[in-house]
Amino acid sequence: MLALTDANFSIKCGGSRMISDGIEFEAENTTLGPATFNVTSTQKWAVSNVGMFADRENQEYKQTVLSQVRSTNNPELYQTSRLSPGSLRYYGLGLENGLYTVNLFFAETGFPDRSTQTWKSLARRVFDVYIQGTRQLTDFDISKAGGGVERAVTRNFTANVTENHLEIHLFWAGKGTCCTPEQGYYGPSISAINVVPNFKPTVSGMPPGTRKEKNRTDLIVGIIIPLAVLALILTLAIIYVKTRKEDDDEEVILRKRTFLFSSKREVVDTKHLVILHTL
Repeated sequence: MLALTDANFSIKCGGSRMISDGIEFEAENTTLGPATFNVTSTQKWAVSNVGMFADRENQEYKQTVLSQVRSTNNPELYQTSRLSPGSLRYYGLGLENGLYTVNLFFAETGFPDRSTQTWKSLARRVFDVYIQGTRQLTDFDISKAGGGVERAVTRNFTANVTENHLEIHLFWAGKGTCCTPEQGYYGPSISAINVVPNFKPTVSGMPPGTRKEKNRTDLIVGIIIPLAVLALILTLAIIYVKTRKEDDDEEVILRKRTFLFSSKREVVDTKHLVILHTL
């Protein structure tokens, strides 16, 4: 009989390997880009990111802070987090089919608390969370759920694995603020993930054999292709929005110039009338 730890997995999102409450969280601190898919060395899980932070010079997809997060005995777990401007997915690979408990760990560390009464404290991060394609959290606001910023928030779900893989999807649907505390600051954020089977496993999370490896490869290929398509769609959407904005700006400038020209024309006509009247 296999141990329970052979079939579960835990991820320290955006950070290094660490142990918290007896749980070993694997490191997930590789560099992600606007269209990235990474499989961990253990091949038990993978992470993907799609999207670019609009009008943001520093395209950084993780965040590190030194603040002491409250409402937890392990504030270090929340000092790093993974960020995404659009779509952030985590996959459990090669899992035995059955029910699993999915534990998600959050803390808002990107902006100050409302009690500071600063303009930066008006920021709001809002996103949706899907488990196995079903939306479990709608318009999720970490600071609102925790009663303020720098407070630990945990959400637990039961997921049914039927095809040997699990998908956790964090998605920004365009809600919340976008330019506070800096330009292009928005999208989902998560500190850690822990997934545990609700049954006694009979196979490990890393099934051996050529046939299993082929199935895993097919799964990974099936994940990468839709991600590439989604990345293309998001890129085109960003270009469209920026083009519309530039067109609107040009129209405003044109209107201003037309107004100024009309005003100057009226002044000239008035002067001519005054001169003629004098004559």
